[in-house]
Amino acid sequence: MKTTKKILLVVLIVFVVAQFFGPEKNEGDFVSLEPFLSETNPPENIKAILKETCYDCHSNVTKYPWYSSVTPVNYWMADHVKHGKKHFNMSNWEGLSVKKKDHKFDELIEMIEEKEMPLPSYTWTHQEAKLSESQIQDMVEWAKQVRFKYSLIPKPE
Repeated sequence: MKTTKKILLVVLIVFVVAQFFGPEKNEGDFVSLEPFLSETNPPENIKAILKETCYDCHSNVTKYPWYSSVTPVNYWMADHVKHGKKHFNMSNWEGLSVKKKDHKFDELIEMIEEKEMPLPSYTWTHQEAKLSESQIQDMVEWAKQVRFKYSLIPKPE
């Protein structure tokens, strides 16, 4: 019994000390989204969906819930954000070629139609981020319009 208590005490101490350390937060400015929004021109309903469903993991602007300060949750969230931004980052839109932007929207359409986005682990804690069938349809229609716009832009050989 003494050994178990010592182990629990050590685990508790490690847990408490770990709370003083954490990954860097993804707390950028909404200004970083302006190039994406002005270029893709989403209607108001799509802007609302993007804000509630996409920005946290796919931009430099993450809204952190209270539990994001607890280790190890903060590391898990940081990993999700890093992974999400690696695949699609609306805050770094200006640096992408037209071909790459078109490809990102092709992937966006596929992920939304297949209901792979938003992730179930995200919607579990963010019920407001669950997309209805009409929201999915609206997002796909907007994304297809953006892709059509990109198809009209000549691409360098």
